[in-house]
Amino acid sequence: MADQNSDNKENQPKPGQINIELSEEVAEGVYSNLAMVAHSNTEFVLDFIRLMPGVPKAKVKARIIVTPEHARRLLNALQDNIQKYENSFGNIKHSEEVAPKFPVNFGGTMGEA
Repeated sequence: MADQNSDNKENQPKPGQINIELSEEVAEGVYSNLAMVAHSNTEFVLDFIRLMPGVPKAKVKARIIVTPEHARRLLNALQDNIQKYENSFGNIKHSEEVAPKFPVNFGGTMGEA
């Protein structure tokens, strides 16, 4: 019986920690090769899109809406991870050929991804 109590204590988050669950469906992820960013004074909208070569129509596969503060934390986390990636695998090449050749504007301020 003592073992069950110790197991329960080990599974409980420590103060200040968050227990995050990841379902199998979400863990599979969604492939995206284009991201559009728009913002208002209170939020950033990140649309993740799958663009297929030769197909004139693309679908938004996921939309994430975050506060400006969280957008800044996301930017910092991405910069940190890109630096770690490049330290391990070399610089990420930037090719103009992968960028879409058509204007995409949702009527708001345009971002770049």
